[in-house]
Amino acid sequence: MSEKELNEAEEELDDELIELIDDDGKVIKFRLLDVTEYKGVKYALLLAAEPDENIGEDEVAIFRYLEEEGVLEPIEDDELLQEVFDFYQQETYDEEEYGDGEEN
Repeated sequence: MSEKELNEAEEELDDELIELIDDDGKVIKFRLLDVTEYKGVKYALLLAAEPDENIGEDEVAIFRYLEEEGVLEPIEDDELLQEVFDFYQQETYDEEEYGDGEEN
């Protein structure tokens, strides 16, 4: 996936707050942190937009991003969540350390 395609996916999600409903039916508002692609699958990394007793201020929520349907799908596999988060952190570190490859 090209950088342009990832940016377009991010812009689609970033237009406004993302409201998700938890298991208790409570609406939780998130802001998009980033969209990344790991092993050919897109993932949305979200941060809570408002204080919440169940989600820490700096806690990242990760969802599979099904672009065609415009759906965020929860991930139940803790190992996969950790892999995606670790990949994102390394990707972010590499961009900060070596730049994003674009010339100014």
